Formats: sequence, C-alpha cells, structure tokens
Amino acid sequence: MENGSSGLMSDSSKRGGFPRWGFILIGVLIVVGLSVWLLMRTSAPRLEKLPEVTVAMVDTTRMEVFDEYDGTIRASQSVEVTARVEGILEKMLFKEGSYVKKGQALFIIDPKLYQAQVDRAQAQLDRAKALLDKAKRDLNRIRPLYTQKAASQLDLDNAEAAVECAEADVEICKVDLLEAKITLGYTRVAAPISGFISERMVDVGALVGPGGRSLLATIVRSDTVMVDFSMTSLEYLKSKDRNVNIRCDDGECLDRLPSYVTVLLADGRDYPYQGLVDFADPVVDTTTGTFSVRAEMPNPEGRLLPGEKTKVKVLLDVLQGVMTVPEEAVQSSGKVKYVYVVSPEGAVERRDIVVGETVGKVTEVKSGLAPGEYVATDNFELLAKDTKVIPIGVHRKNNTKKSEDPMEGKR
Repeated sequence: MENGSSGLMSDSSKRGGFPRWGFILIGVLIVVGLSVWLLMRTSAPRLEKLPEVTVAMVDTTRMEVFDEYDGTIRASQSVEVTARVEGILEKMLFKEGSYVKKGQALFIIDPKLYQAQVDRAQAQLDRAKALLDKAKRDLNRIRPLYTQKAASQLDLDNAEAAVECAEADVEICKVDLLEAKITLGYTRVAAPISGFISERMVDVGALVGPGGRSLLATIVRSDTVMVDFSMTSLEYLKSKDRNVNIRCDDGECLDRLPSYVTVLLADGRDYPYQGLVDFADPVVDTTTGTFSVRAEMPNPEGRLLPGEKTKVKVLLDVLQGVMTVPEEAVQSSGKVKYVYVVSPEGAVERRDIVVGETVGKVTEVKSGLAPGEYVATDNFELLAKDTKVIPIGVHRKNNTKKSEDPMEGKR
C-alpha cells in the first residue's frame, strides 16, 4: 500500500502539483463571469449624447452707432501762384510736384524795369529832401529879418509855406519809393503757403503778368484735408435726439459728444486717423433733400489725395449701457426676431426679442433678455429639436474668474 500511495503522489507531482478538477473549476468560473458581464452590458440603458452649442453671454456695453456716406477728399487749402507784375519769366526755382515752404522763392520775373523805377523814386526822394533843407534855411533867414522889420509878413508866410510843401513832397516821394520797392519785390514770386506745388503753367522765357499769363502754378496744403459728404434732412432731425453733435445752433448742444469720422482707403482698409465734423450747412438743398457736411482730417503722410472719392463712416450716436448679443445669435421668422436662451444646466428656450442698432458684429437688444443670460450662436437646427444641450465656448468681454462662471462644469 505504501508503495501504491507513493506512486500516486509521485504522479500528481509530475503534473505540477495541481489536481485536474481544479482546472475544470476555474474554467467554469470564467465562463459564468463572462456570461454575467455580457448580460449586464446588454441590459444597461444607453445614454444619448447631447448636442454641443456655442453660447455667448448677454452683456451691457457702450455702443457707437455709425453710418456710411459717399465723400470727396478736398485740400484744406489750394492757392494759385500768380504773377502780379508783367515781365519775362527768367527762372523757375523749384521741382514740380515737390513740397515747398511758405516764403520760398518759386519764380523770378525780369526785375530790371522795376529796379529802375525804384532808383527813380529814390532820386526823387533825395531831390525832395534837398528842397526841404533849402526851404528850412530860407525860413531860418527870414524869421530874424521879420523880427527886425526888415522882411514883411508875406515873406515869412511864403517861407513857411515853402517848408510845408517841401515836407509834403518828401512824404510823397517816400510813398512812391515804397510802392516801387513793393512792385520790385513782386518780381520774386514766393510761395504763399506751405504745401505741394503743381507743375508749372508757363515756361521760362514767356511773358507773364497782367498782360500775359498770370497763373504760374498751384500749391495744395495736404497735411490736413477736408472731407465733404451729404446727409439727409431726416438724419438731421434724428440727430436732434442723439447725444452726438452733428450741427448745433447757438451752442444748444455743448453737452453732446463731437462727431468724428473715418474714411476708407482705396484698397478698402480703414484710414488710421480720425477727423472731426467742423461744419454742417444750415440750409437743406431743396432738389436733393440733403445738407452738406464737412469734416477736417489729418493727413501727415499724404495718403489722402485731393479729389479722391471715398466712403465716410460718421459717428451718429453713442449708446450707453445697452444690452448686446453677437449678431449671429439673432434669428428671424418673418418680422419677428428671436434667440435661443441656454440655461446653465443646458436647457434651451426660444425667446422673442426687440432689437435696435447693429454695429459691426454686435446687435443691440432693447427687450426680451436680461444681462448675464446666455444665447446660442450656432447649431440652430439642433436647438429646435432638443431641449437639452451642452453649452461650450462662453464668450466674455471682462476677465471673470472661473469660480464665478455659472457655466463651469457644464462644458
């Protein structure tokens, strides 16, 4: 028996020390576990994935209301350079199209004739001064003779009158000399203002002046330009109720904001400088129903050219503390405007609203919403079918801490 037992034990140890029925039990347990797991997986309810929508918070902000008009750029100053005296044009002292400074010499007209007139006037003045000196000496001789009864009253009166006439002749000659010098100065044609000068209108050697061609060139001041455009009389009436100063009568709107303008460049970009409306015509054109408006605009780089047509954006109103939503959040059904309001829990509600101005990509909401609510900005086709969504991408204009975000944890 002992030999038989030892034989069985040695046979079990050869098989690894684990009985065969143990392997069978482990296999049964694995099959039962898999069956239970599959049964629980197939019987568990499936959770439907909710649609995701981007939301934006209803905010209160300051809104600037603009409108666009067709405008024309005009030089703030355009001055014609003319010849004020007649003569042959001897020199041109500038480069056409260049920038010239006020007082800079531009043309020289033959000065010889006018220099001769100055010399003549100077000689006449010298002669008048000499006659005045003689008249004074004669008067000084007659006065003692008159006191000694050696000269008559008539001789004294004639001597005094001669001095007075000589003094008057001196003054006349001084004026003639001054006039001759001024006329001579006109032979040097100087720039009346600083700006860019046009091409010459006459050639060197031509006769210019009142007897010839008077216009020599044109100077345009372009560091500041004027922008002319027209507004309708209806817009003017609306401006009376706005807080922007388009046109004031007798200082009636000193408490309003000044209206500024921007223009579009030829390539469609916004011009980087702003101008101010400085004039509005008090009379409406009866044929067009519009009135002229003018704005002054800086042009330090000369990018705006006089005569250029442009689009003018004019500030018409400034709205303080208005509710706004992104323009894409506003939907239309006929004449009705509405938005989809999304709660922090993801519930969706369609709500009719009354809108006001739209500036850029932001629309004013006059009623129907409250600040702090959220509106959907995309996936509108899903919102009409689902009452629950996952709101994502909250837009904020101010830096709000995450702990204060009511949408936190719902994204």
